This record gives sequence, structure tokens and C-alpha cells, in this order.
Amino acid sequence: MNSVFMLKVSALKSSLARQLIGTGVLKWYAIAIVFVLLDQATKYVADSTLSYGQPVYVLPVFNITLHYNTGAAFSFLSDAGGWQRWFFILVSSLVSVALIVWIGLIKNQQRLLTFALVMILAGAVGNLIDRALLGYVVDFISLHWKGYYFPAFNVADACITLGAATMLLDMVLHPEDK
Repeated sequence: MNSVFMLKVSALKSSLARQLIGTGVLKWYAIAIVFVLLDQATKYVADSTLSYGQPVYVLPVFNITLHYNTGAAFSFLSDAGGWQRWFFILVSSLVSVALIVWIGLIKNQQRLLTFALVMILAGAVGNLIDRALLGYVVDFISLHWKGYYFPAFNVADACITLGAATMLLDMVLHPEDK
């Protein structure tokens, strides 16, 4: 009986692998991994070469400035006392799993939606890694105009923003799919 069970599990694994390869979903997961690696590499360079809070001029509207964000977007809940780290790790983990499943279920022709979800996934995982390993998210991209500063962000945040904008565009271009 044990060998029959193992045979069924083996057949299921190879069937699932064929299905994943046949739909091209692995290419989308690979794109997400590339953006997670880009995010982590840029954060590593920023964290290891910049002095905290000291801007490095790039353009009149753009500085590189190292910041640590213990909260969420725009430092929301950054002074909440520490519980927010575990809350954001849980939420990010659940969202990431849901996105992985959703990407695997999307039809091949829904490329715009898939791209949007892949970008959101990459951003969520990139910031999740920081939160889990460091207890904060490394931000370093600083945009400003005439003394007004947009909150510092990173590649993962840019991925999430691009993904959300692309998802809105997909909803406008393909309302019948919703």
C-alpha cells in the first residue's frame, strides 16, 4: 500500500510540474525572483555604503538617503512598540502565498494582470525579507521638490506601486475579465 501511495504522489508531482511548465507560470515566478534579488541587492549596497539619514545628491529632485522603516507605507505604525513587525510579517506572508496561488491560476492571455501580480509579489517578498531578518525595511530612494519630501522608499515599494498601477490599467482595459 505504501508503494501505491508513493506512486500516486509521484504521478501527481510530475503532472503538476508539466502543468506549471506548460502554462508558462514558472517564467512569471522567475521574474518575481529577479525583482526580489534586485531589491535585496540595492538595499544591501545602500545599507553597507551610506550613512544613516545623510543624503547623497543625485539630481535636484533625487537623493539617496538611508532610512529604516519599522512601520508600513509612509512609516505607518512605525512607533507602535514592536508588535507591528510580526503583524506585517504575517500579513505579507499571507498575501505572498495568495499571490503565488493566484498567479498560478491565471489564464495565459491575462498577461497584464499577471505582470501586475508578479510585481506586487516581488515587492511584498522583498520587504518581507527585510522585516523578518532585520526587523525593519531598508529605504533609500528620496524624491523631493522645493523642500517637500516624499517618504523614502525602495525597489520593493516601486514594484508594489507599479503592480497596483498596472492592475488598475488592466481593470480599465479588460473590464470583462473582472
